[in-house]
Amino acid sequence: MLTSLSIRDVVLIDTLDLAFEAGIVVLTGETGAGKSILLDSLGLALGARAEAGVVRTGAERASVTAIFDLATDHAARRIASAQGLDVEGDLILRRAIGSDGRSRAFVNDQPVSIGLLRELGATLVEIHGQFDTQGLLDPSTHRAALDAFGGHDRAAAETARAHAAWRDAAKAAESARADLARAASEADYLRHAAAELEALAPLPGEEAALAETRALLSSGEKLAQALRAALDEVTAQKGVAGALRAAQRHVERVAQRLGDRADAALAALDRAAAEATDAVAELEALADGIDLDPAALERVDERLFALRALARKHRTTVEALPALRDDFAARLAAIDDGDARVTRLDAEAMRARDAYATAADILSRGRAASAGRLDAAVAAELAPLRLDKARFRTRLDPLSPGEWAATGRERVVFEVATNPGAPPGPLARIASGGELARFMLALKAVLARGMDARTLIFDELDSGVGGATAAAIGERLARLGLSFQVFVVTHSPQVAARGAQHLRVAKRLAQGRAITAVERLDGSERREEIARMLSGATITDAARAAADALLEPPPVAPAADPAPRRRKAPRS
Repeated sequence: MLTSLSIRDVVLIDTLDLAFEAGIVVLTGETGAGKSILLDSLGLALGARAEAGVVRTGAERASVTAIFDLATDHAARRIASAQGLDVEGDLILRRAIGSDGRSRAFVNDQPVSIGLLRELGATLVEIHGQFDTQGLLDPSTHRAALDAFGGHDRAAAETARAHAAWRDAAKAAESARADLARAASEADYLRHAAAELEALAPLPGEEAALAETRALLSSGEKLAQALRAALDEVTAQKGVAGALRAAQRHVERVAQRLGDRADAALAALDRAAAEATDAVAELEALADGIDLDPAALERVDERLFALRALARKHRTTVEALPALRDDFAARLAAIDDGDARVTRLDAEAMRARDAYATAADILSRGRAASAGRLDAAVAAELAPLRLDKARFRTRLDPLSPGEWAATGRERVVFEVATNPGAPPGPLARIASGGELARFMLALKAVLARGMDARTLIFDELDSGVGGATAAAIGERLARLGLSFQVFVVTHSPQVAARGAQHLRVAKRLAQGRAITAVERLDGSERREEIARMLSGATITDAARAAADALLEPPPVAPAADPAPRRRKAPRS
């Protein structure tokens, strides 16, 4: 609910700070006192269009701050959180308008766009007046209102779930069909390319191995010469190994005379001779392994050229050719299996469509039954509000299969005919601002649950009525006040007497200029205001007695639910 409103330098308002209570808040005062300025100021905080003309003459800027106490699961909190805003505690909307017409918006002191402010405002407050175009006057809200009235939350959720499953299944089938069509169009190319890759049979790491072999073969003659020269060095005459063995024999002949002192030398000569023999063997093996056959180099060059040419053809690397071969083989297999896969996915999509149709049919039947109950309930509210000639109708328009949506298979539209014999049309067709506000009151009295906005504002809904009709309006407002915070701008004493909080708006002179002021009325002050509304400028004792009678109305009982509810009304 709206807990406070602070206004600075808006038109005739200098400084105004108001605190509000739950239930019905009535605003009274003479015509032209500035009641509309209060509503327009609140509208600015809710994202309404602003112009430089709203700034009080002589001021640099105007500002309006509205503070709301909301349930933790309120839609406004979800919207703000989705935008990354910190919305713990109260929700504070602030709007500042400069004298140049430029406007800035804030939520909990964090700058936001005017569009976001307007989106939040739509979930917080509904204003009903002559030029109102929001709330239930917007046909896009009618489906949700009917579902809340009829308690169709579970059926609507099941329909949405089934629609999502159908959409996913249909998307999978369509994707498989597109893949199959794409693959089939290139089947000949795939078969040729796969056969070419299969014939060449590239191996992982083959390019590097071939390059290394090619480098070895290209320098084979030089390598062979070097190895032969090395062998000559270690095998000339006796060779290194032979010389070492001869030296070892010479030492062994005198070893007895040398004793232990010859052991180390003999062991070293033995090791050196063995290593020299091994070195010769390794050099001989290395020399024998050098392939000097020109045909071998030619074969390596041809293989390397073939691999690289095929890689260029497919715009990839030689290293990626084995994976490309496997991919082509898989795509060919998919073509062979594609028809069966598409058939299977089509069948799954059809089953999902049938499941959606079943869920949507249950929802449609429930909506049709609820529409009849809603029409009857609204009709019962119209006559006491002096709208007995008006006729309300909930129209369910079937959608074509191409329009079936997560919300069901019909469009929900509320219509009204204000004159006998006239065809029903949009709610906004009601020409009179007072009639429109009273009609919206009748709707709100019936659709009291399932709404995000927990603050309702009715601007002069009692215009042109009095007596029993005004009393009926007051009674319905009192009923709404049990579930909502209701602001009423009124000239009717019967309505004003129903308020839990009474504010009087007056225009006064201060320092030679007119300003709008608001004062709270309690006790005798409130009695005098209602008596003034009854009798005019001269307040009589009879008027005061009548005011006393109005201020003690009978208790208001909540309206009986015309339909079962499954959804609990959120705390405001």
